[in-house]
Amino acid sequence: MSKTDIKKGDEVVVIAGSARGRRGKITKVLTKRDSVVVEATDERAAEKDDRRRLVKPVLHYLRKDQQNPQGGLLWLEGPVHVSNVMKVEAYEARAAKKKKTA
Repeated sequence: MSKTDIKKGDEVVVIAGSARGRRGKITKVLTKRDSVVVEATDERAAEKDDRRRLVKPVLHYLRKDQQNPQGGLLWLEGPVHVSNVMKVEAYEARAAKKKKTA
């Protein structure tokens, strides 16, 4: 396990992977997996359907029971590795620095 400065409630940007560029708030930190679960809060997420709204969607199957007699499918937030996220403040500072030199 590595030491990180990212904790629950922080605003982050995904900097690598299939969800690159997405912004969100950390809802859960999985220390054993060195991962975080990010809840999408960016403007692209509001008008999309459930699956597209999620930062890293994972399909979850619901068993048949009294509340769900047919069973079903549920899209949940998937974990993103800590090395693939960056705090918004650091990301904005890096972007400003690149813009300044270019």
